[in-house]
Amino acid sequence: MRGPLDAPLVARLAATLAGGVAVLLLSGCVGLPGEGPVVEAQPRVEADGDRAIAIDPIPPKPGASAAEIVTGFLDAMTADPIRTDVAKQFLSAAGRSSWDPERATITYADSLLPQGGTTSVTVRLIGADLRDDRGAWQGSLAPQGQTLVFPMTLDEEGEYRIGAAPDALIVPETWFEQRFRPVSLYFFDRSARILVPEPVYLQSAEQLATELVKGLLLGPAPGLERVAQSFLPPDLGVGLSVPISDDGVADISLEGEATEQSPENIELMLAQLAWTLRQVPEIDTFRLTIGDRLVQLPGGLSEFSVDDGVLYDPSGYESSPLLFGLLDGRMVSGPPEALTPSNGPFGQENYRLRAIAVDLDAATVAGVTEDGTTLLQAPASSTGLLGSDEVTTVMSGATDLLRPAWDHADRLWLMDRTSGGVRVSYVEDGAIKELAAPGITGRDVRAFLVSRDGTRLVALINEPGADVLVAVRIEYDDRGLVRAASRPQVLSVAEGEQIQLKDIAWNSPTTVAYLQPVSQELFVVGTIAVDGGPTSLDGLPTNVTGRIRSLAGSPVASESLYAVAGGGGGSGPRLSDLITGSEPLDPGTSSIVYVG
Repeated sequence: MRGPLDAPLVARLAATLAGGVAVLLLSGCVGLPGEGPVVEAQPRVEADGDRAIAIDPIPPKPGASAAEIVTGFLDAMTADPIRTDVAKQFLSAAGRSSWDPERATITYADSLLPQGGTTSVTVRLIGADLRDDRGAWQGSLAPQGQTLVFPMTLDEEGEYRIGAAPDALIVPETWFEQRFRPVSLYFFDRSARILVPEPVYLQSAEQLATELVKGLLLGPAPGLERVAQSFLPPDLGVGLSVPISDDGVADISLEGEATEQSPENIELMLAQLAWTLRQVPEIDTFRLTIGDRLVQLPGGLSEFSVDDGVLYDPSGYESSPLLFGLLDGRMVSGPPEALTPSNGPFGQENYRLRAIAVDLDAATVAGVTEDGTTLLQAPASSTGLLGSDEVTTVMSGATDLLRPAWDHADRLWLMDRTSGGVRVSYVEDGAIKELAAPGITGRDVRAFLVSRDGTRLVALINEPGADVLVAVRIEYDDRGLVRAASRPQVLSVAEGEQIQLKDIAWNSPTTVAYLQPVSQELFVVGTIAVDGGPTSLDGLPTNVTGRIRSLAGSPVASESLYAVAGGGGGSGPRLSDLITGSEPLDPGTSSIVYVG
């Protein structure tokens, strides 16, 4: 169960190899090497509890064999603090001038001893994964692509040196995990109304702020031009570092010529920086200089808080934190301990609904009827104004509608399970428009999610013998209208294993929680990153007991992830907070969800 690697990256890596070096033979395959625990995502990255041990690399020894030179080269790339000057000493003069280790990162679980003679040395990697120059996960190398072949030459002193090396930092997975952490670069959606987080893996030490700014300056990855955009001026570079003062002020100096920016563009640029830099615990505020000009807002403000930019929250600005559900067919809402009937139409009358979805403002509700053929829409709460409580039919004559989803632009996303597989559509400005979603359309979908920023769609697909998760990116035109879906990616919960999944829910803007049955009353709840990469390196998935029916999750860090249990086995229905405990529910309660 794998998806395609980023073709431009593969081409760039292949182009760096001289003399027909047989290295990085990538197939169109990616996967996920492991699972992550269910945790509440935090907006700031915590400081490392265990600092990685410093490693001082050893230069080449006189008289070293060709195999020893290759071993020394790989060992030298594990220097801490991270540096590559010693690794370059194992390369020939031509190899040093052409090698660019910042192009990508290859991590591996293990490796076999170097094999070969005086002209070339082969190293077989085991469990090798690839990340691009932004630190973005690109998937696992196929088994046939994990063999690195290094051509060898003799220098003027008759010492063996590597003639060419792949443009990548090649390091053990354990070393990488100790020194890099999953963070996000924040760009804007095509309408410039909401931020879009793009997961990356960057150095977790003092260079984190610098690496985050460098990543922003690179802009969205190739192929995402119609998904996200950046308001940082192009063709700029960051200075040697982003210094952080003892009182938490980061000074960002961008080098190069930038055109005059409008106040609106400056605000968006600062929002990107604020959301990205708040992941560095030491930073409270920042200043920005472009060229020799200090960036200021009208009124002279030149120091900006990392907590600014709340209007562009990727989870939806001021989205409702309440839970919503159905009690004997009528809508209820509130905190988990006090779900009460809504005073809107769906709460006052029984419209025989089986599932609901509430928009981010908790103003409008979409409900699927019991037979799955009709989608109704109504206000969540009554205003008492004449005509304000109208219930309208959005879709009729469907086959089997899944629970719909809302995004920040009040688009309502739909999936209808037909005899020919699922049909994907969305409702915008009152019109229903169908969307071809590669890897999803026409398949047997059990549940789906749409990110609140409207750029990601994740589907739980029932396959013979196993279930899979498939994520696609949603593209927009310059007016912010849906254009297409692209870049399907299989998210492998357990690589190579046949598993069954029951439900999925958001756990953060970049992670999805999944519900995996083990037995009738034992379930596993785990998380997986939306790009297919590892989520967290701490802990394991969580076991939950009971007759679990579904998950209720949110991308907001302060909102709990719940396992929703039905009655049976001597216990009534309940909400199981995976951190704090359980909350009983009234019998007949179903379809528990957050907004979105």
